[in-house]
Amino acid sequence: MSDIVVRLLLEEDWQTYRQARLDALQDSPDAFAASYEDEEKLDESEWRDRMNRSRRLVAEKDGKTVGVVSVGSRPDTDDRTTELFGLWVVPEQRGSGVAWQLVKAGARQASEDGFGFLAYWVGTDNGRGVAFASSFGFRPTDARRPMRVGGGDDDEEMRMIYSLHDPVNE
Repeated sequence: MSDIVVRLLLEEDWQTYRQARLDALQDSPDAFAASYEDEEKLDESEWRDRMNRSRRLVAEKDGKTVGVVSVGSRPDTDDRTTELFGLWVVPEQRGSGVAWQLVKAGARQASEDGFGFLAYWVGTDNGRGVAFASSFGFRPTDARRPMRVGGGDDDEEMRMIYSLHDPVNE
């Protein structure tokens, strides 16, 4: 069995990120606040701009992309906190530890970038997502917002927070 390698993508890796993002949108269209049709039309300069707005991490196994996550600040957070978002793992690798490795690498990157906390938004009715984040060390907060995708009028997500002052789980 080969190991999962998680690496930080640089601007010149925009095509790798583009393909992973488009694969995620095709596989899980209700999980993201974007559509495959819209993002597939973006040109190279728009993808390069995205690479510079947030950190993009990709998980690879045997040279193939098996997952992706992004880390970056959002306008609604303070300067000590950054967000983990866009987490996706190819279906055949779910439950194999890829998501854990991506979140661990994302937390490490956020810490290296000087942040003290990592936020992660999870649907309040997504028991599996809440359990996963909790097992990693994220704790629920009182912050709630309407679901941006795939939810009904009353569906909401909660902000979970992870202190980067604690050692990242091994």
